[in-house]
Amino acid sequence: MSKGKLQKFADMESYSNVFQYPFSVIEQVPFEMKGHWRELYFHNDNPIVLELGCGKGEYTVELAKLYPETNFIGVDIKGSRMWTGATQAINEGLTNVAFLRTNIEIIERFFEKDEVQEIWLTFSDPQMKNAHKRLTSTFFMARYRHFLVDKGIIHLKTDSNFLFTYTKYMVDANKLPVLLCTEDLYHDEQDSETSKILSIQTYYESMWIERGLNIKYMKFNLPHENKLVEPDVEIPLDDYRSYHRPKRSGSETGK
Repeated sequence: MSKGKLQKFADMESYSNVFQYPFSVIEQVPFEMKGHWRELYFHNDNPIVLELGCGKGEYTVELAKLYPETNFIGVDIKGSRMWTGATQAINEGLTNVAFLRTNIEIIERFFEKDEVQEIWLTFSDPQMKNAHKRLTSTFFMARYRHFLVDKGIIHLKTDSNFLFTYTKYMVDANKLPVLLCTEDLYHDEQDSETSKILSIQTYYESMWIERGLNIKYMKFNLPHENKLVEPDVEIPLDDYRSYHRPKRSGSETGK
């Protein structure tokens, strides 16, 4: 591990806006702020929005700056990446931002029923070989229902044709109300509220746009009623993978 990473982890231990509870820790230590984020950390009654898989946290921070009357929590397991956003939030005095370092598979352990209003999934790994690992799968939707308000909003922003197509099938199979769906976010005409998010671009998003990739965006409600079902369809795999990674499978399609 490089000295840079060691210093970042040391910084994170002292940051008041970072909470570190990876799976190995939460098994032994209860998370006392569950159900009390507004009372114990944010000290207001504003809505709470999560960004799951926040990476460097730059999107979480920019959303917080764009919507100061909303509380934002970035969630990821990679502490050395999260350091970037956590540091920026502290340096800029943003009191409506927090970061939670944990495994998203146990996300329901940190939030109480109806504690969260919206979830952002920004450029999540499409997980083409395993549906249960996709953050838009019914496996995760069932977890989100534990703490997301009834008919709470899910935002998906992605460069992946596979993940976007899969999510559309999942939404359709479960008759989830779609509020907005576009395969070309930056060229299709948008309403004024959606246009606000166009001012936010992560480093890698800018690179993908420069390479001619369309950015796809979907916003839908997640009602609590009805059992969720997985779509049973074959979806063409992405030819292009972020960070120059090759396909992990020789197959042409996946579920």
